Amino acid sequence: MIDRRQGIFDEYRWIISRLQWLLDGVVVVLVLFLICWICGESFRLIFQVLGLVAFLLTIMVFRATQLYQPWRGANFMRLVRQVFLAWLVIVAILMMLGYVSQTSLHFSRKVLLTWMVIVPVALVVLRLQVFWGLRWLRQQGRNSRTVVIAGAGDLGRRLAKNVVDTPWLGMRLLGFFDDRVTGEIHLDHHNYPVLGTLDDMIGFVQKQQVVMVYLALPLRAESRLRQVVESLQDTTASVYYAPDVFIFSLLSSSLTDLRGIPLIALWETPFFGVNGWLKRTEDLVLASLILILVFPLLVLIALGVKLTSPGPIIFRQRRYGLDGSEIMVYKFRTMKVCEDGQYIPQTIRDDSRVTPFGGWLRRTSLDELPQFFNVLNGSMSIVGPRPHAVAHNEYYRRLIPGYMLRHKVRPGLTGWAQINGWRGETEILEKMEKRVEYDLDYLRRWSLWFDLKIIILTILRGFKDRHAY
Repeated sequence: MIDRRQGIFDEYRWIISRLQWLLDGVVVVLVLFLICWICGESFRLIFQVLGLVAFLLTIMVFRATQLYQPWRGANFMRLVRQVFLAWLVIVAILMMLGYVSQTSLHFSRKVLLTWMVIVPVALVVLRLQVFWGLRWLRQQGRNSRTVVIAGAGDLGRRLAKNVVDTPWLGMRLLGFFDDRVTGEIHLDHHNYPVLGTLDDMIGFVQKQQVVMVYLALPLRAESRLRQVVESLQDTTASVYYAPDVFIFSLLSSSLTDLRGIPLIALWETPFFGVNGWLKRTEDLVLASLILILVFPLLVLIALGVKLTSPGPIIFRQRRYGLDGSEIMVYKFRTMKVCEDGQYIPQTIRDDSRVTPFGGWLRRTSLDELPQFFNVLNGSMSIVGPRPHAVAHNEYYRRLIPGYMLRHKVRPGLTGWAQINGWRGETEILEKMEKRVEYDLDYLRRWSLWFDLKIIILTILRGFKDRHAY
């Protein structure tokens, strides 16, 4: 008989993740209260407001940076890095709010600095305690679930690999059932047996009291799938169906419903709801700080453009922005011409249209600096797929499947493709295909930490690139 304690644990396991949301916020406020008490500072209204704002920001930012995923001991340093970077984002937002509201002078600097240093350490300790607690529960047999997978094809193997790669779930894979595949399936240096056909699975699940069954059958096997589902109703196993949507190129896929009808988003923007607010806040804060820092450089470059060649200082060109709408992108003029027609030749090495000073600007990417104003007006983001001229978009959208999915988000000054070397001239189609591949990968992997990583790598690599000319 299955241990009732496990059933209780399974029934309420969702509470653990939600408690972690609450605990993170409570720790932030509690540390602030304790530091005020230790320093002899009254926890007056202004500190209470700071605690409330920090509480809300912690939940939102930590969710966006994927800190509410379970962690394994092997990823301890990654955990520490994620927590500290997420906390830095929160501190930056709080400092910006304090500057705008002119309330920063009302706080004790000793309290604030101590609080900012201690909080990430306390959050790391908290998460480690949760991790060790869950590991202890698994050792007591309270969170160990037996699993079988119906279907040993590509989808079933993907699913099995995820089960094997996430031991924190406490799931023990017993094997596969399949009508066509026999023998063993090799996964990560371990072999998992094909225990029989789909008809054999029902008796096995009943006899072994299997807790969970994953159905990973292809969409074309609809009638067979229906038979299996009906047969599994005679068991007490929890049954999950994994839709065979890997045949599509997924982009930020998610499960939703429309008045009770389940829907799978095959591609959707990752910046929906809270994530969109966080992304916009990141852009506004960083773009404002950067423009303040580089303002003298902007003036010097503007003078250089004006004095070295006739024509306007700023070059404006139509590009595709969010959802494929046209936007006007600003750059320092680097050419003798300002082309924005239906046919625009890409810049090539030793291009006669590029001015000497413009060539230096392009090689150092300094011609892109005016696009921080695009970031402020909301037509661009600091990180995202680089915008292409409208003429180039219309050409490549017909040749590269999924090309227009790049426009599910705002275009960026820098991007995942650019720091991996896929920038500059795309004289062959394969180069543009590779650029698009990295752009879509960015959309799938987005987090605030990933944005910060790209920005840091841009600073280290992006100002000098052999493909920029």
